[in-house]
Amino acid sequence: MDNAGRKEAIRDYKERKQLQGVFAIRCDASGEVWVGSSRNLDAQQNRELFVLRSGLHRNKTMQAAWNAHGADAFRYEIVEEVEDENALLIPSLIKDREKHWRAELNAAAVTG
Repeated sequence: MDNAGRKEAIRDYKERKQLQGVFAIRCDASGEVWVGSSRNLDAQQNRELFVLRSGLHRNKTMQAAWNAHGADAFRYEIVEEVEDENALLIPSLIKDREKHWRAELNAAAVTG
C-alpha cells in the first residue's frame, strides 16, 4: 500500500462511527447471561474476550463459567444500539437501556 493509501485508510478508520449501546455475553453451556453497556461496542467486545482469555475478569462468576466451559460456549452480542441527537444525553440513555435489558434478560451485570 502506498503512503497516500495508508493515510486514507487511517483517516477512514478514525472517522468511522462508533457503535454505542448495550451488549450481552451469553454462556450457552450454563444459560447464564451478563449485560453491560459501552460507548464503543466493538472495542468492548475485544476487551471482554481478552480479559476472559487472560483469566483476569472482574466478574468472578463469568470468569468461572469461562474456565469451566471454554471460549466456544460464549457469545458476545449487541442487544441495542443507542443514538441521540444530543450527545450529552447518551451516557444516561445507555445506562437506562442497560438496566432495562438486565431485567428483560434476567441477567447479571458484566462488571460483577
